Amino acid sequence: MGPLRGARVSPPLVLTVAGSDSGGGAGIQADLKTMLALGVHGMSVLTAVTAQNSLGVQGAWELPEEAVRAQYRAVVDDIGVQAVKTGMLSSAALVETVADLLAGTPDAPAVVDPVGVSKHGDPLLAASALDSVRTKLLPLATVATPNLDEVAQLTGVVVERESDLREAAAAVLSYGPRWALIKGGHLEGDAVDLLTDGGEEHWLRAPRHDNRHTHGTGCTLASAVASGLAKGLTVPEAVREAKAYVTGAIAAGFALGAGIGPVDHGWRFRG
Repeated sequence: MGPLRGARVSPPLVLTVAGSDSGGGAGIQADLKTMLALGVHGMSVLTAVTAQNSLGVQGAWELPEEAVRAQYRAVVDDIGVQAVKTGMLSSAALVETVADLLAGTPDAPAVVDPVGVSKHGDPLLAASALDSVRTKLLPLATVATPNLDEVAQLTGVVVERESDLREAAAAVLSYGPRWALIKGGHLEGDAVDLLTDGGEEHWLRAPRHDNRHTHGTGCTLASAVASGLAKGLTVPEAVREAKAYVTGAIAAGFALGAGIGPVDHGWRFRG
């Protein structure tokens, strides 16, 4: 029997495993907004709660491992998932818990954003968790999306110019992800990123917008990549689509509070 007349097929399913940003610019909130804007159904596993606004992170509280595991199982066992994005995991115990869960869903591509610090420089990952990220989480990643600070934190490679991006990518790939997307947004000049699997190279460039309101760019980009993979795009296709989306969101970023405002996840809806 075919589908009932008028029945609707569900959109692609994407799960974010990340922390909450009470200001709504990054974390779970940014992930779900991105997923909606890109036409997929977003679901969430909350790993931590932060008290956060445009000025920074005032406090953070990690959820118990059993709460993270229960959320993940509740979603995956009943609804299913076609891609997973990870963000703030904060501790070695949470990193290892999430790695175990990802290993149990090998058919869902995983986009790992190894969140180390907030936009304002507040630490979001314990130093003791770095080895778990390297040895447990990155080997399960379809795409790892570190920024330059996170590259230095994980590998010791300091990127000072565009030509250093290859060394950074090789260092990240040595930990086992299939693809590394090294985000060069902190460099001078155009916003240039390098996507590579160690063989293919894809250089992605976009003009730099004169806009300080860029809170949530990393979360947004990783969620956009996961959304593209859930829709069946190849990794290079998903990353190019994500780069275009986040570039527009940065251009439309707006003031919020007294500090750094968020990118605009709904910029396409507002023209």
